[in-house]
Amino acid sequence: MLALNYRDSQPLYSQIRDGLRRLIVSGALEPGEKLPSVRAMAADLAINPNTIQRAYSELENEGLIHSVPGEGSYAGGGTFDAEDPRRETLLGQLRELIGELRYLDVSDEELMAVLREGGAR
Repeated sequence: MLALNYRDSQPLYSQIRDGLRRLIVSGALEPGEKLPSVRAMAADLAINPNTIQRAYSELENEGLIHSVPGEGSYAGGGTFDAEDPRRETLLGQLRELIGELRYLDVSDEELMAVLREGGAR
């Protein structure tokens, strides 16, 4: 499911969080799909369960996963706040990318095609 780079300067919990985020956002993990238990993923990756728990906690705070006591964690199910600072950060990054792409003479039609592809699951 996830591959970790132990030589990367990025902490392991961040690599796990980012890897799961990519799987959820891309649709590889469907909304409602059960995630591996903390212990199972820790055993699979041969790392401390607290590392997995930290990644899961951050994803839950972002609304990308939700936990059901006694059952486990599931993809999706979160509510998203229009005032979420992460949303504004990502929109700012998108605006920068669009500016660079326009500088490279990428047409509005090409940009819209990419946006439509990116939203498809």
